[in-house]
Amino acid sequence: MTTWINVAKLEEFPADTRRIINVDGQAIIIFNLAGHFYAIEDRCSHDDSPLHEGELEGDEIICPWHGARFCLKTGEVTEPPAYEDIQTFPVRIENGLVQVKID
Repeated sequence: MTTWINVAKLEEFPADTRRIINVDGQAIIIFNLAGHFYAIEDRCSHDDSPLHEGELEGDEIICPWHGARFCLKTGEVTEPPAYEDIQTFPVRIENGLVQVKID
């Protein structure tokens, strides 16, 4: 079943910040990059380490453990040691709320 989860009020989610939510045991990071919202799983596909503390460079997140890079828009690996893409989630603004779609 597809569900839209409320993350935050839009005015409480400033540009260039991130939020972490947990949905049924799955951690998801939502990013506001200059007004564009992206959501990815909080898991490096290289070794299952969390990505939420990773540095951002453009539209990529860098795993803080081994340096793997992932595109926030697509979840694609852009630099090893990871070789498997990560899951992304649709994000929308609805009635002033930032929401992420979970299947």
